[in-house]
Amino acid sequence: MRQDDRAPFTRALESARLSAYPPGEYVGQESFMQAGEILALARRAGVGTGVRVLDLCCGTAGPGRLITEELGCSYLGVDYSADAVKIARERTRHLPCRFEVGAIPPVPAGTFDAVLLLETMLAFADKGALLRAITAVLPAGGRLAFTLEEGQPLTAAERAAMPDADTVHLVPSVEIGRLLTDAGLTITWQEECTTSHLAVARSLLDGYAAAAEAVSLQVGEQALKELLAAHRLWVEWMSSGRVRKFALVATR
Repeated sequence: MRQDDRAPFTRALESARLSAYPPGEYVGQESFMQAGEILALARRAGVGTGVRVLDLCCGTAGPGRLITEELGCSYLGVDYSADAVKIARERTRHLPCRFEVGAIPPVPAGTFDAVLLLETMLAFADKGALLRAITAVLPAGGRLAFTLEEGQPLTAAERAAMPDADTVHLVPSVEIGRLLTDAGLTITWQEECTTSHLAVARSLLDGYAAAAEAVSLQVGEQALKELLAAHRLWVEWMSSGRVRKFALVATR
């Protein structure tokens, strides 16, 4: 199964995901963030009526749908997966959301008041190039709202243990600060969210394990093994302090 075949995973994991979050906190997100955290971060970034929002790596746009419904922004989501974008379009037909399929960087041309990068900074090896591309579409005072997996780069042993390790590029806090400064961005707000994300990661792991037979039938045994292995590692790393999670806003 191709990694961007999002529809089978969405169908297979929906019930486990719904049960893993506290009531009202699951809105279709594919991450450890809760709905309240998504809205709080968007508000910190000044998202509101008429604000032009660019959501990078939007996936199936659970967070995008939430902030558009609740905050009334002008929304453009971008993701490399055509399958994910198809699902996003189907789920937001009643909303003024637009979507594009494309690899990032580059980012879409234009000017945006706020850029969102939720739970995907991790996937970019060259974070400097990404941040420079984001700065280029922000006006003076524009905001980047993102989450960060903070820690030293993976060791060889950790890379061998983590499925899709080529998308796991941890960065120390000192380094991300330097990269933001070099790109012309200044951190104006941050908050640690390790504890809440660890709780969701544990619940998701338990939910996926409990539904293993049904999930395996839909996505395959190997995909299920990799899903469980990755979540076990995230639980281990966040529990031990190997990885810390943060939500941040940086302003141009």
